[in-house]
Parts: sequence; structure tokens; C-alpha cells
Amino acid sequence: MRKYQHLFFDLDHTLWDFDTNARASLEELYLEFDLLSRSIPDFEAFYEHYLHHNKILWERYQQGFIKADELKWRRMWRTLLEFKIGDEALAKEMSIRFLDLLPQKRRLFPYTQEILQYLRDKDYVLHLITNGFQKTQWQKIKASGIDQFFTEVITSEASNSMKPEAEIFAYALKSTSAQKETSIMIGDNLEADIRGGMNAGLDTIFVNHLGVNTDIKPTFIIHHLKELESIF
Repeated sequence: MRKYQHLFFDLDHTLWDFDTNARASLEELYLEFDLLSRSIPDFEAFYEHYLHHNKILWERYQQGFIKADELKWRRMWRTLLEFKIGDEALAKEMSIRFLDLLPQKRRLFPYTQEILQYLRDKDYVLHLITNGFQKTQWQKIKASGIDQFFTEVITSEASNSMKPEAEIFAYALKSTSAQKETSIMIGDNLEADIRGGMNAGLDTIFVNHLGVNTDIKPTFIIHHLKELESIF
């Protein structure tokens, strides 16, 4: 009898190529709002400032210091301020448009469709656990054509908790009627997915797309999604 029945995947940076999709969306935003005429002469500078402020604000959001709505527009607001554009209304408009554009992007990591089909054909039950926003994450998986593979999609909004908190994993197990002993967490983030999963009593698979070094000891480490075929 095989050990695992329920496979819990992370979405962004594990299956859905967030960096590529976000960059494409921000390029569209830059052109659509004609930011060149607003004294932002270079997309790369705009992009780098956005990444910087998005990272800071996401950390504050994950720590519970700010709400989701504040995160969404303030990352644009802070980016615009780097170019001395103090236009809150513009920042909010750009934020709304960005979240319209982003989830329509379809770039997945290589072999995503194939490995999900392989696992489903072997009768594993597949789920997602994601810190992303409920509406946005559903749009992403539908637009990229992978929604058909997942039985449950557990988000931080629905569970009222975030990876790596134990509560979101407990919520996921309860929602899917899964047992820890026959479940495994698969993700790219060493803290949220791997340490979080381990602390919740789950086996883990670190999807090391970037080839980083770590002292954390997941159950398995892979560098390409096709390697899951050697585990399952």
C-alpha cells in the first residue's frame, strides 16, 4: 500500500510562474497608464522599485501588521513615490488593473500540466494550499488550465491563517478529510511550505527551482517537477 494519498501543492513559484507572469503584467500596466509621460522613463526602474516595496509589504501582511487591501494599493503607491508621484487615486487604479491582468497570465513551470495529469491518472488526490488572494488564485488556475486537477483550493483568506502557521495546514486537512500520515506538502518556499508543513506534522517536498542551499531537511528535494515521478 502506497504511503501518500493527498498531495498538497503550493501554487505561486511552484507550479505557476509568478515572476514571469507578474513582470509581463507590470509591463502592460506601464504602457497602459503611460507612465513614461508621468516621469517614469524606464520600465526596469519601475519594476525594481515595485519588487522592493512588494517584498516589504508582503512581509508586513504575512506578519499581520497590514490588511490585504492595504498591501494591494500601497505597493503601487510606494513605487510611484520613488518617482515623486504622490497620486493615491492613480495607485489604487493601477492596483485594481494589475490584479485584473495578473491572473489571466498562463505561464506555468515546465512539465506542470504533465505531472498533474500523471498524478491524477495514478489516483492521487491533489489540492492547493496558497497564501494568495482567493479570487485571484482561482482566476490563475482557471486561466492556466489546471483547475481541473485540484479537489480543494485552500487559501489564506478562506482559512483565516497563512503559511507557515499551523492553522492553515490543520484547516486543509480538515477540509479534505485527509490524515497527516498519508499527506505531503509540495512547495518552493522553505519557510512557508517546508518548515510550515514540517511543523504541522506533514512530510514535505522542496521544489528547488532556483538551486538554493538550505540546512532545512525536507523529506525530499527536487529541482524539476518531472522528478516527482520518481517519488509517486
